Amino acid sequence: MSTRDPARRYDSVQQDWRAILPEGKAGFFETHTRELENSYLMLSVSLNEAMGLRRHGEGHKSLQAVGVTPELCGLFAVRVNAVLRAMREQARHFGTVPNLAPLDPANFRSERAQRLARFSGLLSYVLLSQRSQFLDKIGVLEEIVRTLAEGFAEAAERLADCEWAADEELWSRLDLSHFDLNTCLRETDVLLKSFLLALPESQLAAFDFTIRGLSRARPGPTAGPLFRARRTGAVAGK
Repeated sequence: MSTRDPARRYDSVQQDWRAILPEGKAGFFETHTRELENSYLMLSVSLNEAMGLRRHGEGHKSLQAVGVTPELCGLFAVRVNAVLRAMREQARHFGTVPNLAPLDPANFRSERAQRLARFSGLLSYVLLSQRSQFLDKIGVLEEIVRTLAEGFAEAAERLADCEWAADEELWSRLDLSHFDLNTCLRETDVLLKSFLLALPESQLAAFDFTIRGLSRARPGPTAGPLFRARRTGAVAGK
């Protein structure tokens, strides 16, 4: 059975995003993006509740509310990086490479994420093959998600242990990380749509199996090693 990429009908990410996926791929895309969105919303609602309580002077309750957010952030990061890593492993093992556009530093607010996005954009001019550019972009997004999740968890855990006179900088870090994690989610959605357009239909079930397997990883008390990209991955059939 051939694993070569199907003939691509579109020449840009913008065209890919407007394209209509075949029925099987459309269902796949809807399922996985909905699961990512639900995971992000759980984090977002909990953080917004904590910030709302703080604005209304309910300091003790706000610190209690923020205490649940590290685990939610960890779960979200695991699931985003499961999709990213599955695409990376699929591209490495089977050569599936979609259309792509460089990361835009202006879409991020934290200094670390902006710096990584800027470096990735510069590197895209040096890397000769589209495959290398794709693998680099995936790797940078994984690193941004990992870094944001670690920073979020550290700030939230420090706040949860504080008195009401908590450091404003910690709340600001949560807000910045939350914003940039949303940017990473949107980038992942766009990449996944383009990737599915390039993916042979025969590989769809294996790709789903790989994402499901990677998504079962559980974040520990801190985000650390679970989000680090590995050189080998659990790819169905390998």
